[in-house]
Amino acid sequence: MWNTIRQVLAQVRLIDLIDIAIMYYVFYRLINLIRDTRAVQLIKGLVVLLITTVLSDRFGLWTLNWLLTRAIQAGLIAIPILFWPELRRALEQLGRARFFGKRINFIPDPLEVEPLVTSIVQAVGILSKKRIGALIILERETGLTEYTETGIAMDALVTAELLTNTFIPNTPLHDGAVIIRHGRLTAAGCYLPLSVNPDINKELGTRHRAAIGVTEETDALALVASEETGKISLAEGGRLTRNIDIKALEQLLLEGLKTERVSAFLQWGAKA
Repeated sequence: MWNTIRQVLAQVRLIDLIDIAIMYYVFYRLINLIRDTRAVQLIKGLVVLLITTVLSDRFGLWTLNWLLTRAIQAGLIAIPILFWPELRRALEQLGRARFFGKRINFIPDPLEVEPLVTSIVQAVGILSKKRIGALIILERETGLTEYTETGIAMDALVTAELLTNTFIPNTPLHDGAVIIRHGRLTAAGCYLPLSVNPDINKELGTRHRAAIGVTEETDALALVASEETGKISLAEGGRLTRNIDIKALEQLLLEGLKTERVSAFLQWGAKA
């Protein structure tokens, strides 16, 4: 047995080990990509279908095997449709890849981040105390033009006063989301995709689901002030952090908006 193992190891080349390591890493990232999504249930269903097909062939259940075989053939066409949200997210992350050099977030000058964050935090603090619902989206690398076009164009400097007044109830722009791009308020009253994740807490309303939904499809940050409770939440990468205080919010926004040197290939498929 040891001789056989030595012979096998003697045939293994360095390039083979590199090939195995790359494939392991890719599959690991793919698993992270689909974790906590509907794709997990779809994959389980496909596995059950394949196992049933093999067993039906093994035990001579020809009619059942014929039906399952045809279903699998049709499924090869349906899979790209069923997994479209996950495929889109993977392609967007791959498209943002920088194998060498910088990954640049939406703020070109790091010095502009702190005044922007200060204005946002001040506005959210006021809205939270008055229990006025708000949804603020901070664009990073993925463009949000398709969402800004659903709202009212503004192109205004972000200030605490402007953000606060935008969400005052019974005003033309209070409903929907505000989108901030390049440190400016690009549009208000924007409509966002709602998350369809079945594991989301049922007590969360439309604003929170929209915040999760837009961060599932893009790399944006989504800030929510609850109208019912006044609590503040932050969504990133499809995950929602709830009940954030003002100081913690400021730190999270600064960390989320700063320019970093990273390898996007190493981040590909990673969950926030």
